[in-house]
Amino acid sequence: MAHQSDLIAEDILAYLKTQEEKSMLRFITCGSVDDGKSTLIGRLLWDAKMVFEDQLATLEADSRRIGTQGQNIDYALLLDGLQAEREQGITIDVAYRFFSTDRRKFIVADTPGHEQYTRNMVTGASTAQVAVILIDARKGVLTQTRRHSYLVSLVGIRHVVLAINKMDLIGYDQRRFDLIRADYEAFAAALGFEEITAIPLSALNGDNVRDHSDKTAWYDGPTLLEHLETVQVPDDAERKPFRLPVQWVNRPHLNFRGFSGTIASGTVRPGDEVVVLSSGRRSRVERLVTMDGDLPLAGSGSAVTLTLTDEIDISRGDVLAAVQNLPNHADRFEAKVVWLHEEALTPGRPYLLKSGAATVPARVGELQFKINVNTLQQEDGDILELNEIGICRLDLDRAISFDSYRENRTTGSFILIDRLSNATVAAGMIHQPLRTSSGGWQDLKLDRSARGELKGQKPQILWFSLEKGDESSELAALVERKLHSLGRHPFLLTAALLRGGLNADLPDLGDPGQEELRRFYETARLCADAGLIVVAQPPAVAPSPRLRERIQADSALVEIRVGPSRLLRGEEGARIVMVDPGSASLPELAEQIVGQIRQGWPQAEN
Repeated sequence: MAHQSDLIAEDILAYLKTQEEKSMLRFITCGSVDDGKSTLIGRLLWDAKMVFEDQLATLEADSRRIGTQGQNIDYALLLDGLQAEREQGITIDVAYRFFSTDRRKFIVADTPGHEQYTRNMVTGASTAQVAVILIDARKGVLTQTRRHSYLVSLVGIRHVVLAINKMDLIGYDQRRFDLIRADYEAFAAALGFEEITAIPLSALNGDNVRDHSDKTAWYDGPTLLEHLETVQVPDDAERKPFRLPVQWVNRPHLNFRGFSGTIASGTVRPGDEVVVLSSGRRSRVERLVTMDGDLPLAGSGSAVTLTLTDEIDISRGDVLAAVQNLPNHADRFEAKVVWLHEEALTPGRPYLLKSGAATVPARVGELQFKINVNTLQQEDGDILELNEIGICRLDLDRAISFDSYRENRTTGSFILIDRLSNATVAAGMIHQPLRTSSGGWQDLKLDRSARGELKGQKPQILWFSLEKGDESSELAALVERKLHSLGRHPFLLTAALLRGGLNADLPDLGDPGQEELRRFYETARLCADAGLIVVAQPPAVAPSPRLRERIQADSALVEIRVGPSRLLRGEEGARIVMVDPGSASLPELAEQIVGQIRQGWPQAEN
């Protein structure tokens, strides 16, 4: 049935080995009704030769009986398994499918397009790394496209494929494709996606799904399958602080007491010191127990049972954490909530909040504002209706341990449950802890990083040391405008700006050049401490050795110069980005710089 069938027959162990070594990509398809999501996935399964012979026979029979493609195969029936889905020709529930190619393994979630099933779409997106957002080429960007794009960004997906489908129905018109892509990119600029790849498709005919189509000769990008096989989605969960939400206290007999769960982030090994924030008690890891024996090391995603060297009180719902980097522990926090129930959210009503294995009585204390998914504007409101999104303050009956959702998708997420019907009524993403209900304040270190996190960005000082005269000021201004259009918080700091105020007294000083530069740097540093991305145009003064040492020691400062494009490490360790102008225009140079900011800058060369 599949591309590995020969290897399966010849050497099953070798086949299993190749499967283990492949990377896994989880992605979601979403979009409006009848955009062709199920057909596209069905076509992918078909082209990847992941359809068994008995499934093929059933598919051919079902296509003739209830299909929507005449005598041709209706690929959507591979996904639409429910009777109601087949009768109505729509997707209602989330359908997960596994398939693999020579280069990668995939788990795809096919989600509904109807607004009433938005909750199912959020469920599918919560574990995905890439979103394939389908658009009917005849209709363009619709309300549901915007809604799903916002939800995709909300759950932390940063890589998007804009699959402009049904190109066959518009004669493979490039102009129409370009218009839709531009329309979408203008809307999505504020959503913070790192990558948007637009592909013209006909899922029904297979154009640009696996193979390049001769009907879109004007398109020179990858096919959908090529892109999914090669897209790089960094998984930095193991580099984050250790977190283990305890799901079960394993005590088979009097001589063993272990704490079982799936590691949410980080790594752990015997001897590591861990802490339980609910009691504040610390201990060290004694063993990492599995069915196949003890492990020397376990990382993110591993299901383990962990024993400690000390007998301390730990219950289901507690979080074991690294002592060097603690999670928040509070009974009050701010969160973004997606309401998923027909009965509206009413502040003050009691619910159950479930985060990991912890379930706690909770109330929505205050709805701060709602978010219009079409305009991304904030709107006043007292309640949240079905599928609406808002920023809320939640009060719990007892404190729980958590991270911000941006830092950790597992320990930063929760659901709200109706206490009477036991229905899931909302999904939430935690922003930050708030003052506790007892009146005290959480031990939250308000530093540069914390303030930047609240703004959704990494504070930086972009120190422009360009040698192109007047063009440097224009380039810096372009970078600031581009960052602003992406929803970031930049601030253009120029020497001229300070000369009108803070530095107005400098002509009376002994060395106005050095003092002007020192004040300029200190102002930039303060702005970065406030969480801003400072686009700095310093005065044209060579710093003294002492001042240069201070500037280059600032970990948030990146100096930008003209030259062959690469990243260098300066004498004192400072990062210097060489921007190669080549034949690029200033807007293109600004795009290059902002692109590197969004990617976190490459590794520096020594």
